[in-house]
Order: sequence, then structure tokens, then C-alpha cells
Amino acid sequence: MSADDSSTGDDASASLFGDAAHARAGAYEVLARKYRPRRFEDLIGQEAMVRTLSNAFETGRIAHGFMLTGVRGVGKTTTARLLARALNFEPKDAPKGKKATGGSGPSIHLDPPGVHCEAIMASRHPDVLELDAASRTGVADMRDLLDSSRYGPVSARYKVYIIDEVHMLSTASFNALLKTLEEPPPHLKFIFATTEIRKVPVTVLSRCQRFDLKRLDTPLLAQHLSGIAKQEKAKVSEEALALVARAAEGSVRDALSLLDQAIVQTPDGEVSGAAVRDMLGLGDRTRLYDVFEKAITSDPKGALAELKDQVAGGADPAVVLKDLMDIAADVSIAQATGDGWVPAGPADWANRTRALAQRLTPAQAARTWQLLLAGYGDLQVAPDPATALNMVVLRLAAASSLPSPEEAARMIAEGARSPGKPEAPLEPAPGAAGGIASFADIVRALTEAREVALQVDTERYIRFASVNAGRLSYALAPGAPPGLAGRLKTFLDNETSLDWQVTESETDAESLRERERREKAERIAAAKEHPFIAATLNAIPGAVILDVTDDTLPLENPAPEGNVIDIRTRRPA
Repeated sequence: MSADDSSTGDDASASLFGDAAHARAGAYEVLARKYRPRRFEDLIGQEAMVRTLSNAFETGRIAHGFMLTGVRGVGKTTTARLLARALNFEPKDAPKGKKATGGSGPSIHLDPPGVHCEAIMASRHPDVLELDAASRTGVADMRDLLDSSRYGPVSARYKVYIIDEVHMLSTASFNALLKTLEEPPPHLKFIFATTEIRKVPVTVLSRCQRFDLKRLDTPLLAQHLSGIAKQEKAKVSEEALALVARAAEGSVRDALSLLDQAIVQTPDGEVSGAAVRDMLGLGDRTRLYDVFEKAITSDPKGALAELKDQVAGGADPAVVLKDLMDIAADVSIAQATGDGWVPAGPADWANRTRALAQRLTPAQAARTWQLLLAGYGDLQVAPDPATALNMVVLRLAAASSLPSPEEAARMIAEGARSPGKPEAPLEPAPGAAGGIASFADIVRALTEAREVALQVDTERYIRFASVNAGRLSYALAPGAPPGLAGRLKTFLDNETSLDWQVTESETDAESLRERERREKAERIAAAKEHPFIAATLNAIPGAVILDVTDDTLPLENPAPEGNVIDIRTRRPA
């Protein structure tokens, strides 16, 4: 739905919900209230919920309890009121004297408004009770509410209880609610709203039809704000709309409040991106692209100069760093989605993001994100956020001089391999017994027979000494479960129809898992000795090598015997 469609400002709608009264009194109504949705069609970004409710109402399969969840400002309370209107909708032109329970029944088509609509949206209908669980958490309040629920509605079709922030009810209140919620009288409907769905008991959730109201993505929210700005006859630049939409983080109410504030700051001119940046303590987005580009091209002096100007101009270091993280994330997403990437902001932002996506490899973009993310955590605990921001950007510039992860892998491939302990081959022995003549044959047979538990124990605890003509010699690694050798003998006997001799003996052999752990440690140790890898680890605090594997990931031009090194950062405890 377009932004223009979602913001009806005609006199009829204003009169219905009290806007005309505000205007007559000379009171200004904030945008978040003025453009509150008045129909289900006005709910932007919630098409799935509207479609489900529409089907339920048309088929008569209407639940007795509804749970609305989502972050602040996505429309939970407004949706609850719309739902209460829909449940009790009665056209104004219905035959006089006809009871509310008759007629066409509940409907989500609320235009033109019905008999009960004005009172419900104004929160003064006697059959629609709105309660704030934050202020009425006690079990006594809940019992009083449930006692009154036994009586039918005064004038509407249903008695509707809207309980906001329901997660704040006490355990005793939830327990008191359960019985009525499970078997409510036919005239009663519950509508719950919460921002903390995990705090609501499962016993309550299972008795409700749940709707998760979505955050609005930045492009859609910016489009919605653009339509409202036009209706308000306010000039707002595209950059300003994008900055407000990003700052709102998916909340329509927050976005409208910020837009309201921005319009008030520049009543006679255009709301520019600079005005919104000053209002929110943001950095200049265009100049932040300059910071990002200078950092990834090993120009720390230029990057620091840009940062100094931004912070001196009032930008919050934490917000600046978050914006740099947004740029890094946009670069990676643009690389992954290609032409399918939808930018949120002016064309200049999109063009610069695409240029960065072409300059960096996917691994470099991911490394940049990791450095910024680690730096954001450091900034939260640093005594001077501005200094911490400088250090993060310097760290980014230092890492840019290192080879990309792809190049580092090729360099490792061209160097000498680990000189560690030579592999102990799974040597076949002469004289196959039932097709099993080596340790590898035993493991293969276990795999083919899907003896998962025995295979895991064998690989972990059996130190093979020799396999020869129906005889297996072994030693047990520490921690081996009792009876493992007997289980393995039984399997071999059944698999080969022979009577195997399985005996324990002295051996310096390793189990398969022990050998894998040793080889992994040797690969990592050897990789740490490589000068480029050592420089990478020094440049990225908290970075560790998780593994070095052979040809497990494709490279643009993989070496014949290339290695792939998995380096990640771990946050300090």
C-alpha cells in the first residue's frame, strides 16, 4: 500500500476520531496521532495479518483470543482497536431496532464507519475495555475483570477486553486468566498486545491466535513519510526522509515523531539532511562514505581528519560507528544480491555503495564488518568514545594493507606445508577377512551399516594396532565406554560371518579422532608462523584461527593444492 493511501486526512475521518474537535480548540495534533491508521487497509507492511483476518471473518472462523506482538510503534494498540471495531462492526444504515448480534456480522471493511466505531477508537465504548497490564498487574484486578466478563455486552455484539503490555501481568494473574481464556462465554473476546512475547506463558499463547507485527524496512518507511510530508505541505529532502526512517528502526510511531520534530525545526524552508543530522547527532552520511573509503584504501590520516570534523560538528561517536557498520552491511548485501539490492536513501548513497561493493571482495567486506562490530563493543566500554572511534578506524586502515583472505590462502598454498608428524596411513594388511583387511575397511563397514553410535565410539576411543586375517589388535583411549571392544567384535563377526579375535595390546597408535585433533593443531600452528597470517592476527584483536582446511571453499583462482584458513573474532569474556 502506498504512503498516500495510508494517510487519509479528509474531514469525515477527522470528525470521526476527534481531530475536528482538536482543530476547533486550536490544539495541534502530533503526526503520530493525526495519521494513525483508521482502517485495516491503512496498516502498511502488515499485509499477511490483514489477509489472515480477512479470511477468518469471511469464513466465520473467528478466534476468541488474539495476541499482537512486535517492537514499539508498529501499531499494536491501533490494530487492537481496529480489531475491536471489526468484531462489533454494525453499519449505520442497518434497520432500526435490529440487535447488534444480527445483521451481516463482524467485518474488517470499516469504511464508512459503523455505529460503534467512533466510541471504540476514542476508547470510550462501554463494551470495549482497554487495560494497561503495567499498572494493573495484581490478581485482584484480574479477578474483578473476569467477574464482570460474565455479563453480556451493553450495546455491541461482543464484549472485548484489550490488555496492553500483557507480559507484565503477575503469575497469579495469568493463572486466574487461563480458565476464562480457555472456555470464554460466547459474547467475550480477548485482545492482548506485548513487546515481550517470550515473557508470556506458553499456556496463554497456545490459547490465542498470534500475529507478529513486522518492523517496516527503511525504503517502505521513507516512502510512507514522504506521503505524509506532502499531505502536511512540508518540504523534506530525500536524504532527510532516509535518515529519519533509519533512525526509527522500523517503528512508524518513532518515525512520525522524528519527522514532526524535524518539520518544526525548519517551518519555512526545506528539511535538509543536515538539519536531521544536527537534530539526531548523526554524521554527514556523504562524508562517512569518505571515511569508509579512506580507511579501506590505507589512508588513515585522511580518515581521521574526516572523523575529527564530524565529531567536532556534534556527531555522536557511537552513532557514527553504527553508520559505518550500516555502510559495511550494505556493501555485503549489495554484493550478495546484485541487481536485486534495494537501496534506502538517495541515489548518491546507492552509487557509492555499489562502487565499494566492486572494490572489495566478499571476504574483505565481511572482515570490515567484523572489525567494526568488534570496535563497537570496545567503544561501549572505552572512557573516551571519540578516541575509541579513531582507534577503530585506524584498525580498519591497518587491516586494509593486509592481503585479502583469498590472497592469504593462495600465499599459504604456495609456501611449504606443515612439517608436523607424518600421517599414519590406514594400512591394509594382507589376508582380507570377509572383505575387511584394514582399519579403513572397518570404518567403512560401520558407515555402510549405519552403526552410528559404534562408529563414533570406535573412531574416538579405538587405537588400532593391526588388522590381519580376522585378528584385530588395539588399545583403548582414556574414557572409552565399557564393553566397546565386545561390541566391535560382535559387529565384525556378524558382518563377515567369521569368528574374530579381538585382543588388547600395547601400541603408540592414535585413535582417528586423536589424530585429527593433532593434525588440526599442527595446521593452525604452522599457519600462525606465516608472516601474512601473523600480521592479520595482530591487526585484529580477538581474532583466532579456527581451522586450516584443504580446498573446502572455492577461490576465484584456486591454487592446485590451496588451503583455506578460517579466521574469526571472539568477543572477550
